[in-house]
Amino acid sequence: MHMSAFEIETRLRYTAIRELIANAELISVLHIGSDHTGIAVGNGIDPQSTLALAIGAHSTAHEHFKRSLPSPLELENAIVVVENELTRARTLVPNTSILFTTDAVVREIAMLSGVTNGERMELSIDTLERTFDRLTSIVLGIPASHYELPPSNTFAAALLILREFMHHLQFSSITALNAKTK
Repeated sequence: MHMSAFEIETRLRYTAIRELIANAELISVLHIGSDHTGIAVGNGIDPQSTLALAIGAHSTAHEHFKRSLPSPLELENAIVVVENELTRARTLVPNTSILFTTDAVVREIAMLSGVTNGERMELSIDTLERTFDRLTSIVLGIPASHYELPPSNTFAAALLILREFMHHLQFSSITALNAKTK
């Protein structure tokens, strides 16, 4: 089976996290890349399955957002596309697993959501939803400076992907680790 460079990178992130988390615990690793979003799932040193979704922070922003921040219609259209692509992950990703990431953008989202910066940062879905509500308010016309979110369509796309992933795959939290990939 031929794996793309992105799938290999997702597997490496899984392995880096697995070195910090005991084997036998079922984990899912999320990696929001520029053009794809990767998922690796397993309970051993190597993931049992991986999947690359055709949604990434840059590609989603480029395809759906025409300005530095999306319009309400652009955001809604992007949500539909992301939700449709996430249906491919439903059978792969058990919501009984513990969700992890090493993504800098998820760490940034966590900090902007009020999570203290550290080696292990846990972001709950409720806290994430409040941050996504802040984005929605900005999209509806309230200045971004009132909500302290970056005025970047790539950041908005990453926040959207993370929120939809956790919401539709029913994860109550994601833990961002400061793990080094080799």
